[in-house]
Amino acid sequence: MKWIEAKVVFDADDNTLAGELIADLFFEFDLQGVVEEDPTIEPAEDWAEDSIGRAKQHAVIGYFLKDRQAKKRCKILEERLAVLKAHSALLYRVSYKELDEEDWAEAWKAFFEPRKIGKKIVVKPTWCRYKAGPGDILLELDPGMAFGTGTHPTTALCIRLIEDYLHKGDSFLDIGTGSGILMIAAAKLGAGFVCGLDKNEMAVKIAQTNLCLNGIAPQRFSVKEGNLVAGVEERYDLVVANILTQVIYNLLENIEKILNDKAIFICSGILEKNENLVIARMKTIGFDILDLCIKDQWVAIAGRYRAQRMAHRVRR
Repeated sequence: MKWIEAKVVFDADDNTLAGELIADLFFEFDLQGVVEEDPTIEPAEDWAEDSIGRAKQHAVIGYFLKDRQAKKRCKILEERLAVLKAHSALLYRVSYKELDEEDWAEAWKAFFEPRKIGKKIVVKPTWCRYKAGPGDILLELDPGMAFGTGTHPTTALCIRLIEDYLHKGDSFLDIGTGSGILMIAAAKLGAGFVCGLDKNEMAVKIAQTNLCLNGIAPQRFSVKEGNLVAGVEERYDLVVANILTQVIYNLLENIEKILNDKAIFICSGILEKNENLVIARMKTIGFDILDLCIKDQWVAIAGRYRAQRMAHRVRR
């Protein structure tokens, strides 16, 4: 299997926002991985010696499977970048490189380093060393070909909210589980049973491997191939969806059938400009908004289904 590495090097008045907007273009292709390079970020002092140093330039890197649609995806990416440039002060260049699957894995590893992404949760690649501190909950992860390492703000926001709203023994569902990172976090934080759904067969296998790698007993989890909640018959206490705004909006049409009374729903992958759209939809179907977190123009929302109304708080 071969992959195409599409690298967009860019410069803008607001490089953080530009990076997120370019990454958002990649996400629309349902790609299997994305990397963001930021020259303002350096490795933390407790990272292992084999970690990489500071990036040289701002860039977003996506990986397309080399198939019959590859050229079309690259053309569409370039067209959407041109539209983005026309509406903002953005300078960019795109380059492509063909990779074998083995090279893809090594390229991915170069950008994945230990990171504390919640109050307690630390995500550590299987190939790196990390000295855990008191109270750290360590997640060993090999993302393989599945997106989800904890480096993206939306993943960190979801874990932050899971830490706040998961109760010991809760049943947990992750829609679009990717590498299984949110399932592992929930299990290690005390969830009774965790389930993950992903429409990508490879992601399902990788999530299963990562759960076992972290010592989660097979009877405590299930990972299934599926699109959103189609075919789901069980109800859950806490449901998470870290996907895109439009997909979340569509998901909300059918989410009631999988929620226990007073269940918590956490969603992210939402840009600030779209938060009111999602919040309005959640309120319409019976959610009380409990929490709203914002990081780097990304939003995560927590709501309780059919619960007593509570004022939400904004944290930055």
